[in-house]
Amino acid sequence: MDELCPTPPSAPAGAESPSSSGADRSVPEGAVLGARALNRSLLARQLLLRRERRSVSDTLTHLVAMQAQVPLAPYYSLWARLDGFAPDHLAALIEDRRAVRLSLLRATVHLVTADDCLALAPVIQPVLTRTLHVNSPFGRRTAGVDHEALLSAARALLDASPLTKSELGRLLHERWPEYDAEALAYAVQLQTPLVQGPPRGLWGRGGQARHATAEGWLGRPVGTEAAPDRLVRRYLAAYGPATVADVRAWSGLGGLRDAVERLRPELRRYRDERGRELLDLPSTPLPDPETPAPVRFLGDYDNLLLAHADRIRVIPEEHRDVVVPNIGRPAVIVDGFVRGWWRLDRGRGAATLRITFFAPLSDDDRVGVIDEGRRLLAFAAPGVPDAAVEVVLA
Repeated sequence: MDELCPTPPSAPAGAESPSSSGADRSVPEGAVLGARALNRSLLARQLLLRRERRSVSDTLTHLVAMQAQVPLAPYYSLWARLDGFAPDHLAALIEDRRAVRLSLLRATVHLVTADDCLALAPVIQPVLTRTLHVNSPFGRRTAGVDHEALLSAARALLDASPLTKSELGRLLHERWPEYDAEALAYAVQLQTPLVQGPPRGLWGRGGQARHATAEGWLGRPVGTEAAPDRLVRRYLAAYGPATVADVRAWSGLGGLRDAVERLRPELRRYRDERGRELLDLPSTPLPDPETPAPVRFLGDYDNLLLAHADRIRVIPEEHRDVVVPNIGRPAVIVDGFVRGWWRLDRGRGAATLRITFFAPLSDDDRVGVIDEGRRLLAFAAPGVPDAAVEVVLA
């Protein structure tokens, strides 16, 4: 079961429009947007000003992709965004092959719908190719190999049966013994879309990452459109207003200036407090900067924290030196900004949610954190008799 409730007619699946959460207002083009205005816009578009009644597939489409290198992280991040979300809603999509995990944005593992897997793969492929040849040792370690023959052999193996990376590497090494197995496997992963099938990524289950080709797993061909124009629009719908550098930081793509220039006639333009140009979709209202923002617990590596070159819209300047080196940890959002980390410790008949903050909280914020923490425990550890929330100061 995927649907939490019918998607409103004004917000069809895949629509390039932000959430209507918060008090929307019209802002004149060219206006200067401060950090708090950008924060509330980001929270609204990320469905974090209030929990939404929408399907998981529609939410994945709107967010474009959810960071998933920690397999269960998307469950927590979806719980933070959706009213009535239950783990089975996402697990069913993965088991039914309507959502998949694969290396995508920034060459890291993301969760996407099946449609977006096939559509985004050719757009993001330059990021993976650059990772192979520039940002990893594997291009050098496979220099001289016939990559077309390598990919053809790998596809045949993976379409016959999903394999772990280690298994794939060993089989390829038998044919190309002069190259090491690890490098051969990574060269394949970074040159052709490979999805990680279940039970990897299923709530309450686990297992090694077993890979299959996206085309073989989904039974449909990968798209051919490599231009990033639509991806830029979708990014702005879910993360804008933003600079070109922000789009690059989120996607990993270079060479975006041409796409932005093609889109420029249809985009609105603002400025941030440092004078940088911010781009946005046309006629997109922005929430009032004073819109209340609830406490939220996010999963590991949530793209809320990773989707901009300048993260001041969600990371307070005074905590930057603490947050940025630990950017992948599950974050606690208070009044719209990262204020701490959380960790769930499980034991026999017990569960403790441990929350560490960087600075003291007000009494009201502390109450809000504990209340939301109890809701998180009810979601993640239902029926555990000994469940507690522990709040400490770093």
